[in-house]
Amino acid sequence: MSHELPPRRSGATRTRLLSVIGVVGVGAVAGGLLLWHAQVGEVLGLGADKEPVVSTVGAPAIGGPPTTTRLVSPTPSRRTTTRTTPTTPPKTTTTPSKKPTKKPTPVSREESIDGLSPKLKSRLTKAIAAAKADGVRISITSGRRSAAKQQRLLNEAIKKYGSYKLATRWVLPPKYSAHVQGKAVDIGPAAAMTWLNKNGWRYGVCRRYDNEPWHFEALTTPGKKCPPREPHAVAKAD
Repeated sequence: MSHELPPRRSGATRTRLLSVIGVVGVGAVAGGLLLWHAQVGEVLGLGADKEPVVSTVGAPAIGGPPTTTRLVSPTPSRRTTTRTTPTTPPKTTTTPSKKPTKKPTPVSREESIDGLSPKLKSRLTKAIAAAKADGVRISITSGRRSAAKQQRLLNEAIKKYGSYKLATRWVLPPKYSAHVQGKAVDIGPAAAMTWLNKNGWRYGVCRRYDNEPWHFEALTTPGKKCPPREPHAVAKAD
């Protein structure tokens, strides 16, 4: 049997084959470097603001089809932004405390100068203002009275003193009472009685009875001295 050896290749053929192998090897190495560079860029977030890197897949063969390429877009770096939401403090509503308003005690008609005769009312108004300027407050404890109230007061006085005669020294019957006519006032406190007894003549207001330091009437002309006081009231029927 004869053994034929393959024909030996010429030097030109070996040179061409080595060239092809060299080109393929260089292309593979270059492609691998580009692909590795792109992957490292994706991992590290590099090149986010640069153009996409072109990666060559495979090496072009001599006389073969065009090399297939793909675009590798660099992955932009992810920046974590922490949004701080402003915290609105809760609104606190303060309700003002309401202090109870104390209503003034209404003054009865009898405890005012209403209903008095115009002459006594005018004179007493001036006297009250003058006393206030001196630091003295004059209060009206009883002014004009109704006939019914005057009669009730007389009945109580009769029970207290035991007789009509003794009672009328303090409380007159309605038809004789200056209170029912609006011509008399009872005042208080004691300081006011003292002040008006001393200065009332200047305004035409005088104390009438010795036993009632609180009872005043318009008994003189303003600026003239008051007439002598009476010991007590006397009912004209006696």
